[in-house]
Amino acid sequence: MTIPLSLYVHLPWCVRKCPYCDFNSYTSGDNAPRARYLRALITDIKNEAMRADGRELVSVFLGGGTPSLFTPTEIGELLNTVGAQFKLTSDVEITMEANPGTVECGDPYGYRQAGVNRLSIGAQSFSAESLSLLGRIHSVDDISRSVEAANAAGFDSVNLDLMYGLPKQQVEDAVSDIDLALRLEPQHISWYQLTLEPNTVFHARPPEGLPDEERLCEIQDHGQAFLAASGFEQYEVSAWCREGFRCRHNLNYWSFGDYLAVGAGAHGKFTDTRGACRYVKPVNPMSYMQAMEEQEPIPLPPPLNDAELLFEFMLNALRLHDGFDGALFEERTGLSTASLAEAFEAALKKGLIDSREPGYWQPTVLGRRFLNDLQAEFLPG
Repeated sequence: MTIPLSLYVHLPWCVRKCPYCDFNSYTSGDNAPRARYLRALITDIKNEAMRADGRELVSVFLGGGTPSLFTPTEIGELLNTVGAQFKLTSDVEITMEANPGTVECGDPYGYRQAGVNRLSIGAQSFSAESLSLLGRIHSVDDISRSVEAANAAGFDSVNLDLMYGLPKQQVEDAVSDIDLALRLEPQHISWYQLTLEPNTVFHARPPEGLPDEERLCEIQDHGQAFLAASGFEQYEVSAWCREGFRCRHNLNYWSFGDYLAVGAGAHGKFTDTRGACRYVKPVNPMSYMQAMEEQEPIPLPPPLNDAELLFEFMLNALRLHDGFDGALFEERTGLSTASLAEAFEAALKKGLIDSREPGYWQPTVLGRRFLNDLQAEFLPG
């Protein structure tokens, strides 16, 4: 089996739910049942290890929610279980998400000692006004303190999450955010647009002053040029890094690798002798913990059919700045590249995709800007 395998672990609690967030997260304050949830995660990890059947993990990602609400001791227990139950590659990437104002259960050094080697910090903006409009609980100073502490702790890589298209944001504001982030010398920046997702406060009550499409395009053009001039390469729609610091875990998603799911509402994709299957754990944390305590089996659903496989591969791979080759498509889906011909022809005519060499395709500048339209060319039917 040549398909890489990753592990995603979901820790669903936050101090406060942000108005733009559509992730499976819950406000808890100090009342999250961390000990009970940790026991459930350990049971879940053991079950997923049996599913892996000896396959190595290339990456582990602790997402949320706010994983840094769990102490370094608790994170260490979790990662010790992963290490005991799975084979890990010698250079396994282990990422933990953290918010600048909530690395409070222990300093970053404790998480580094627990086994985390990549820290992803949710900065979002260096404007106090924007942080307030976004409902963030950290200050601008909290961001720099968190990055400095992470560097002192010896993480292999630090990522900063930044958003653009914020209420009242001008081009110079967005570029200033990037500039201030770069001064902290992270190895990776995730720079993505604020979107009003269904079932969020912002979707129900959009904030005033959101940039129009023209300004969004201008922000995107100036921000991308500034990042590139600063030595950062774009390797995915919203992912930028210094050479050698691409996020292996997210690359595995985008190249249609396999990933196991642990935690409330966690989604997984796994390939076995039947084909590729998608699955999800119980969404509500209480239901999830009960299911783990009662050892309720969570079987894999039927495998994806050919049309679903084709679309889901393209949904992910078209996010890659450099595109993909036919060999990867055939390896990850078991389908022939001939099945792509009709949709490729339509996308080529619209200028959304290009074949820079035989058997290799990548989105054009237009295709990256109108990615949803490009992906829609490969919808089933």
